[in-house]
Amino acid sequence: MTIDFPDVESLRAAVGTEIGVSGWITVDQDRVDRFADATEDHQWIHVDAERAAAGPYGGTIAHGFLTLSLIVPITAEVMTVSAARVALNYGLDRVRFLTPVPVGGRLRGRVALTALTEVPGGVHAHRTVTVELEGAERPACVAEAIARYLL
Repeated sequence: MTIDFPDVESLRAAVGTEIGVSGWITVDQDRVDRFADATEDHQWIHVDAERAAAGPYGGTIAHGFLTLSLIVPITAEVMTVSAARVALNYGLDRVRFLTPVPVGGRLRGRVALTALTEVPGGVHAHRTVTVELEGAERPACVAEAIARYLL
């Protein structure tokens, strides 16, 4: 379910809460291969199934930055800010890749709003996004992502 924030006051009131949890995203080999093509990162652990089968994870794994990039659709599924005329990715304060994502694995994200800061023309929404890997004890990725909302 997507939560919409129609004004800054409602966004401010949500600071310190978990906004929501996304649906599951399956990371298949086609997605990994397309990401490798887009980023020119064709390391064998991501794209060579035969070689990766004998590697440390028993098969190909997703790029860490592919997992990180999924924060965009995860967050968009969980929250919108209709008060904003423009929403931009502003940056990241901290990113950790804790568990490799095997091809075929399923991910979902938990989005928490941790802070809201005023900037000229809008606000920065600081969100902690925890990307969970189905069946894993530890998350695949935890990132402190900042969105700039221009009002």
